[in-house]
Amino acid sequence: MTSSSASSRKALSKIACNRLQKELTEWQLSPPSGFKHKVTDNLQRWVIEANGAAGTLYANETYQLQVDFPEHYPMEAPQVIFAPPAPLHPHIYSNGHICLDILYDSWSPAMTVSSICISILSMLSSATVKQRPADNDRYVKNCRSGRSPKETRWWFHDDKV
Repeated sequence: MTSSSASSRKALSKIACNRLQKELTEWQLSPPSGFKHKVTDNLQRWVIEANGAAGTLYANETYQLQVDFPEHYPMEAPQVIFAPPAPLHPHIYSNGHICLDILYDSWSPAMTVSSICISILSMLSSATVKQRPADNDRYVKNCRSGRSPKETRWWFHDDKV
């Protein structure tokens, strides 16, 4: 999220605050394997360290996810991107945007930050090749003005990775 969109972001609703406090407490008691929440004083933006699973192309690699929560979370999906450098993956663009249906069309309020992390780790773990999406350069060029991945009309057609 760019600084201009960050400053115009609306404050979390009471429901969102309560839900995030609950999720954070549960995370601290039982974090998903391979992930670490980097503590900040901003409940609306979480920074999460992600470690590649053993036995995968991403073993021994560490990445950072940035999770920005909208005013009406969990009714609305958070924005989740990889902070630079994003992993080389057929569904992850070099600007950190992630093509994963649960972050957009298939979002459910029953999902949590933990379930998102597990889905992202599963996506990484199933990759058989480290490469960018075929349309990476065009997509990233179109996002230069700070466009959110939530503004993209994603086409979910590949469930192999």
